[in-house]
Amino acid sequence: MSFNSEHPSASCCIVGGGPAGLMLGYLLARQGIEVTVLEKHADFLRDFRGDTIHPSTLEIIWRLGFLDEFLQLPHQRAEKLYGEINGKETTLADFSHLPTQCKFIAFMPQWDFLNFISSKAAMLPNFTLLHNAEVKGLIEENGVVKGVNAVINGESRRIDSTLVIGCDGRNSIVREQAGMEIRRFGAPRDVLWLKIHKLADDPQWSMGHRGPKKNFIMIDRGDYWQCGYSIAKDSLDALREKGLQPFVELIAEVSPFELSRLQNDITDWDQVKLLKIRIDRLKEWAKPGILCIGDAAHAMSPIGGVGVNLAIQDAVATANIISAPLLNGTLQLKHLQRVQRRRTFPTWATQSLQIMISKAGQKKRTKPPGRMELWLRQRKFIPFLFGRLIGIGFYREIPKGL
Repeated sequence: MSFNSEHPSASCCIVGGGPAGLMLGYLLARQGIEVTVLEKHADFLRDFRGDTIHPSTLEIIWRLGFLDEFLQLPHQRAEKLYGEINGKETTLADFSHLPTQCKFIAFMPQWDFLNFISSKAAMLPNFTLLHNAEVKGLIEENGVVKGVNAVINGESRRIDSTLVIGCDGRNSIVREQAGMEIRRFGAPRDVLWLKIHKLADDPQWSMGHRGPKKNFIMIDRGDYWQCGYSIAKDSLDALREKGLQPFVELIAEVSPFELSRLQNDITDWDQVKLLKIRIDRLKEWAKPGILCIGDAAHAMSPIGGVGVNLAIQDAVATANIISAPLLNGTLQLKHLQRVQRRRTFPTWATQSLQIMISKAGQKKRTKPPGRMELWLRQRKFIPFLFGRLIGIGFYREIPKGL
């Protein structure tokens, strides 16, 4: 697509250059569809984004023919997810029996994943990725969305398109401008993300809940630990008022790290990043000329780290359903609604499971262990079940033709 024209156009304008947007852009362009992806930032470098590449996503990359090249990028692998229950290590999810090419989660900075997918898409002549491109509003004619108004590198531009797809996350400007109704399910907790430098004699932990309490999360990121500390909803200001030192002492109580080590690594509140947990989904994902997928359609809890991979499966399903009608000029609202019907059950089921786990985690601990803990311990098939649900999801989406 030439961007020298007064009013550039594309068959599909994707708002948001995240995992769903870039994967969808690649799959559509691969089918010969003119695609423009608008990413409001200058690059993909953001800390503490969803960095888990699940077996379902690795399977898609394998089918696209890029897996060996992709796994050359620096990453860590987790064949199982662990947690501590009453001081005893427990396997929460086991991926070893999945019917996939890769039976592990790959931990990789999201910017590496996005750069990889965008580099593959850039090889296709009908794919355009524009950075510093912020959407300001939708273009509507007779109740049908016909494109977007955006500011690109400081210049106001109009982009005409047959279809606008919102992949711009939980604070989506697309769904806001389209007036889409959101169902909110709330969440009792937020998460604070921290970095703790790794030492040579640290144990070889994989992803999971570590420490004497279950509300401390650790992810092996190579040269550092990405740590998450669960707090009550909207309680960060109260923690700040008490001061940084008491906060670091709280972390020491629930983590496997010594206080002195934490004091060396956490020296400023700027090193503490807040993730506001939200669980919500749109009542209707589509209107004439517009569709939302991924977090723009359904914000997920970080439980299980499934948000990115659910969004990518949305992208695959979307490409499978709309590619043909986009190409032959017969795209209608019914095709967009078909995407929602296809992805409603896995979205609902995943969110319901997250809500159930979240509520179970808020119940007061009992001695002897509560029913949930005993259930996890005594049923040996549970890690394999959770491995399936986390690793693949409730539906398995495969790009057509592969």
